Amino acid sequence: MNQLPPVATILLVILVSIAGWIDIRSRRIPNWLTAAGVLAGFSLNGWLYGWPGVWFALKGLGLALLIYVPFFALRGMGAGDVKLMGAVGALIGPWNWFGVFILTGLLGGVIGLALASWHGRVLATLLNVGYIMKELACLRAPYLKREDLDVANPDALRLPHGAVVALGAIGFVSGVKIWGAW
Repeated sequence: MNQLPPVATILLVILVSIAGWIDIRSRRIPNWLTAAGVLAGFSLNGWLYGWPGVWFALKGLGLALLIYVPFFALRGMGAGDVKLMGAVGALIGPWNWFGVFILTGLLGGVIGLALASWHGRVLATLLNVGYIMKELACLRAPYLKREDLDVANPDALRLPHGAVVALGAIGFVSGVKIWGAW
């Protein structure tokens, strides 16, 4: 992990904690929160490091959008999740964001499997993953033939991704080791 200034760490924890809490309660991540996170990322990094800090925030935001917008386009997650990860990227930059992304993905997989198990849908979930991979390999959007794979479908088994991002980000800044790099 690149060393984060304490103020960036504090802002990150506040941002993701609020987002996670709101996402659990309402299944939404509000625009005012994600916009404030992006603005805080650009402002803080610009204030601390000048134009290189603004570029740092832009690269973090850009990487997050590059990776998350396709998930949104495939209807695998909501726009609030994309914007939240963009705000995280703007605050902590691309390399730290990538660490949060990896940890969030690992936690999301474990929590998703537990959720599927709780609802007795492990086999159905694994079959859905296979179908999604097959459709993506053929360059087709999985939700086009299977509406149950659209995150907006009320029958879909959905995970509050904002809460998982919160766990991943807090774990990351707390020093959880993903690999031997830090």
